[in-house]
Amino acid sequence: MVLANLLLSMAVTMLIPTLPIWLKEAAGLDNRQVGLVMGSFALGLFLPGAFCSYLVQQYRRNVVFMICVLVLAASMTLPFFKLPALHLFPIILVWRGLQGAAFGLAQMVLSSTLIIDTCESHQRTEANHSATWFGRFALSLGPMAGLLMMQLSSLIVPSSIPASPMSTLNVFFLALVCCVAAILLVSFIRFPFRIPEDNLHVLSLDRFFLTSGWTLFLNLLLVTTAIGMLMSLPVPVHAYGMVMLGFLLALLAQRFVFCDAELKSEVITGLLLIGASLIILLTSRYSPLTTPLLGLGVGLVGGRFLLFFIKLSRHCQRGTSQSTFMLGWESGLAIGVGVGYYFFSGRTMEMLMVAFLLVVAALLMYVFWTHRWFLEHKNR
Repeated sequence: MVLANLLLSMAVTMLIPTLPIWLKEAAGLDNRQVGLVMGSFALGLFLPGAFCSYLVQQYRRNVVFMICVLVLAASMTLPFFKLPALHLFPIILVWRGLQGAAFGLAQMVLSSTLIIDTCESHQRTEANHSATWFGRFALSLGPMAGLLMMQLSSLIVPSSIPASPMSTLNVFFLALVCCVAAILLVSFIRFPFRIPEDNLHVLSLDRFFLTSGWTLFLNLLLVTTAIGMLMSLPVPVHAYGMVMLGFLLALLAQRFVFCDAELKSEVITGLLLIGASLIILLTSRYSPLTTPLLGLGVGLVGGRFLLFFIKLSRHCQRGTSQSTFMLGWESGLAIGVGVGYYFFSGRTMEMLMVAFLLVVAALLMYVFWTHRWFLEHKNR
């Protein structure tokens, strides 16, 4: 299950640094149009959410997941056909939004239902934590895989063929392979049959959005939007590898440093580390300290906010809390990438300053509002 989550997330994150190249070179879009396309993924994430509870109760849950991933996989094949319609800006917007919808529903079913169904009640928090960490690793491994595939493809593509669009097609193929592998992994697992509820509603916030967690959602969105803006920058492959180093350090810190620390210290430390990495970028853009600090900070903040969402949820709301966290994480990244291309193309220092201000706003919001609010409203 966690490997399926990793592969599914990698299929999407490997397009973050590579899809804009295809959009510019093959589809002929400008930076503002690229920003809108990348941001439309965030809108797609929310579109099918209200149907999630109905679908997983009306139909077999693993089948719903596999169909969603199959739709995502099919969307990866469209650029290979060189359809004239796929070079039209409105069609590209719909195409990217469809990818967001398929990925969002697949993630909701996986995190809010399948992983929970396969675990004993006392293991579910640990299972959610582990699965989310594997998805977080994809934030580093996905772009690394996509950029490495482009570099390798550029070495073997004949010089008469434009290297950038052609090599990006190989990234789409790699994303397709990741989707198929995720489907195969889930197909090997047997899931218990669940009887649908008596009063089943087609539209519902169940397994979609935890309305009582809007404060946590907004605070998380500020952080992930800043991270998404950074991901709109042209970054070398090794930088994403250093982010993975920061993630590993975050796992060690959660285990040995923050296990008995004051509750709010982990988020504050993570936000301070993210802010420090941005300050380094503002003063010395190519410092090797930037990406490990960034990965460490993102890992600490993401891990703790996930647990906050779980503790905030009431009985039978665990799945809804997982979907809400996923939406805050993924939509913030997509919005940040879109904002980076739309407003700040060629204006790196201004973008870094705005990202820094977002992190400062997230820190102030957490210290003076969110943490106290969480302690008053938590249910576990």
